[in-house]
Amino acid sequence: MRVHLGSDHAGLDLKAHLVAWLTEHGYEPVDHGPHVYDAVDDYPVFCLRAAEGVRDDRDRGLDSLGVVIGGSGNGEQIAANKVEGIRCALAWSEETASLAREHNDAQVVSVGGRMHPLEDMTRFVEVFLSTAFSGDERHVRRIGQVGDYERTRELPPLPESAQQPAQQSEQPEHPESNA
Repeated sequence: MRVHLGSDHAGLDLKAHLVAWLTEHGYEPVDHGPHVYDAVDDYPVFCLRAAEGVRDDRDRGLDSLGVVIGGSGNGEQIAANKVEGIRCALAWSEETASLAREHNDAQVVSVGGRMHPLEDMTRFVEVFLSTAFSGDERHVRRIGQVGDYERTRELPPLPESAQQPAQQSEQPEHPESNA
């Protein structure tokens, strides 16, 4: 499996570690940068390229996922999610990494290089990469709703449970007798 990576200066050390870890574990890492430390670099430059790499590979039928890394992972997730067709999830635990794939079929995971120890972050990425999408109907439906909105900008219809109840005439809750 090919794994596209992008980061900023805050994620540079973790990205370098992950490139080596991925290679040792039989993955094909594609490093979109940065390659040197620059305290004022901009994460979108690298994270958008990583997300586009995943999208382009998948469009060609290749098995590909991505990892974007920053100090918190928040901005990197936002950037990756701007690439059409990409779903990127922020992972801060093994469970969130697993659910990103299992329930959301995320193709990119975002992690915060300053948020957890190196071993934990590596484990989050490992769990993300090794978890398959469940394919459950409810998850497929929800992903479809997001994809439809992304293409059409039309909101999905509200379910019956979200409809306003019909207005009832005003009557006292406990009518008292006048006797």
